[in-house]
Amino acid sequence: MSSISIRSRGATRSGEVVFDVSRFIKLRDLIYVKTGIFFEEKKLYYVKKRVKEHMTALGMEDFDTYYRFLKFRDDGTEFQKLVNLLTTNETYFFREFDQLAVFAEECLYEVCTRKEAGGVKRLRIWSAGCSTGEEPYTLSIILLEMLDDIASWDVVIEATDIDTDALEKARRGVYGKRSVRFVPGEYFKKYFEPVEGGYRVKDPVRKLVRFSHLNLMDSKKMHSMKGMDFIFCRNVLIYFDERSRKEVVAHFYDVMNPGGYIFLGHSESLSRITTAFTIKKADGLIVYQKPLDRGR
Repeated sequence: MSSISIRSRGATRSGEVVFDVSRFIKLRDLIYVKTGIFFEEKKLYYVKKRVKEHMTALGMEDFDTYYRFLKFRDDGTEFQKLVNLLTTNETYFFREFDQLAVFAEECLYEVCTRKEAGGVKRLRIWSAGCSTGEEPYTLSIILLEMLDDIASWDVVIEATDIDTDALEKARRGVYGKRSVRFVPGEYFKKYFEPVEGGYRVKDPVRKLVRFSHLNLMDSKKMHSMKGMDFIFCRNVLIYFDERSRKEVVAHFYDVMNPGGYIFLGHSESLSRITTAFTIKKADGLIVYQKPLDRGR
């Protein structure tokens, strides 16, 4: 008598993972609910490759079993590993240099002048979606260069990301040639030191930055980021859908001090998300400021 082989609909006889559109949508929706990150169907093969990598690490061949594990049995550890695999961390020091120049020479000067006049020398900057740390360390270098009396200021750069692997690299502060290729020569000599594996950010730069894990869809943690003067959220909102973008930007508005600025990536805009911020132009670039004289 021939035997009957019973296998899950989530795997083929050869062990190849079945990851069709319906299964992609199931997983995509689970990721969206938990993180706000939205993957369009054109990302199916991108997601599939990384899901297979994660399933292999778990010793699973059946997608449906894997999905049930993530949804009902996982304590969050394996879901976090999947998020780490799916998030993109392409960045480098002094990225979008023209925008950083506007921040340093115009917006920072304006905010610090206003604060000094009011007798409050406290500055809070949030790098939301800091990835492997190049952005917040860049901002730290700018502050060290632009504030002559920085020792008299209470300064913290809050650097957050959903990717725990990226945060671990950021805390180490060691980077290869690709990451530092656009650092101005005088800054490179002043703020980096050669170490095994690349170049390490020196302690004066590191001391201004505080790294922490944060999911931008976690309302409670988002509201804990209070009193921000500047928020950098560059090339992050492109991974969210319209509803999630509005929710995240509303949180940004709530935690920002009046007169503070938000910086987005060149391809991003607040025009379809909110009218709460004032649009300003500086050196041909658009920046967004929370009004000084009115609420939302």
